[in-house]
Amino acid sequence: MAHLSSSVGVAPPSRFIAFFDECGDHSLTKIDPDFPLFVLAMVVIERAAYQDNILPKMNAFKLRYWNHEGINLHSRDIRLAQGPFSILLNSHVRTRFMTEISELMETLPFTLFVTAIRKSAHVDRHGVEATNPYDLALEFTMENLLHFMESHGETHLPVVAEARGRNEDNSLEQVFYRVLSRGTENVPGERFRRLDCPLTFQSKKNNIVGVQLADLCAYPCARHILNPSKPNRAFEVVKNHFYSSNAANGWKVFPSL
Repeated sequence: MAHLSSSVGVAPPSRFIAFFDECGDHSLTKIDPDFPLFVLAMVVIERAAYQDNILPKMNAFKLRYWNHEGINLHSRDIRLAQGPFSILLNSHVRTRFMTEISELMETLPFTLFVTAIRKSAHVDRHGVEATNPYDLALEFTMENLLHFMESHGETHLPVVAEARGRNEDNSLEQVFYRVLSRGTENVPGERFRRLDCPLTFQSKKNNIVGVQLADLCAYPCARHILNPSKPNRAFEVVKNHFYSSNAANGWKVFPSL
């Protein structure tokens, strides 16, 4: 069995896996004045840590509140206490749940990249030439992700996104692989072409924990941008996971004000 992978031509597993999710919509024609943002959050996790640490702890957390681990930790449903999260209508349960999930998010080992596009400011500056916020956020995120991969001496990174529909997934896939082949305005394609990043889309019903982590990071970051002076415990927790180096970091808000 030790020689199975070489005998059937299966590549060795990557050191890291990346997952991403979004918060807000990417429309530039109908902008919600109360939420004029598009936020893309990506978490990068060492495969061994995902297997041995994150999956067991997340499943154990779910089993403390439900009879199975198939609950999808979706930030909007948690905030609204809807669906399986109606248990949070009980204030005592909600307090305990929010404390535990905050402690979990604080201690789980993952690296976070968040890109936020201020849609109104983006349109004001670029008008009809304004780039789709999803495309722009993905480009910025991948620039910082490239630096992360180079700093770790890695080239292979599977990327998992939540499926949103055939047309939207196809559009995202085109932008994703275009960046990997041609680069961006700031980074030449030669550097990106060294990466091997297979992209897959997974349905929410598949209950992918890594995607749920990205979802749980995205909304607190959005609320911080919209109201930075308001206390935001969830943001204080996740900000400690941002990628940080002398040349790049995992936090970008565009355009800057």
